Amino acid sequence: MRCPFCGHMESQVKDSRPSEDGAAIRRRRLCPECGGRFTTFERVQLRELTIVKRSGRRSPFDREKLVRSISIATRKRPVDPERVERMVNGIVRQLESQGETELPSSAVGEMVMKALKSLDDVAYVRYASVYRDFRETSDFAKFLGAEGLSDVADDEL
Repeated sequence: MRCPFCGHMESQVKDSRPSEDGAAIRRRRLCPECGGRFTTFERVQLRELTIVKRSGRRSPFDREKLVRSISIATRKRPVDPERVERMVNGIVRQLESQGETELPSSAVGEMVMKALKSLDDVAYVRYASVYRDFRETSDFAKFLGAEGLSDVADDEL
């Protein structure tokens, strides 16, 4: 494993243990070159997933991109990072268990929206605003009304 500090190609595993949810192995590593310590996670991947974008372009599924997009939606919200991690693990398991190797990006987006809706309303609306490409405040109002969240919006104004 390449050291993130000096780029040395080898490192020593000093400690291994399962993550809290058991979905990954957490490894503490030491670089023999610079002495830097870092953590890696090893996860089981059932199959290679390919995401088909709206444009028709295909790209490999990137779990970290999913984590980043959800983290942006939940930023500065009272959401425990462990809950986000469990949510991501659940979405990835759902995607892998569908039996398809190519999945439309819309399917991933809808899964994320469904999971965020049960996690945090504000994060849900934030994600939806990007995913559904809101352009004007009226887009937000329509979405909030359709989702039954307009009362929440009126209370907070």
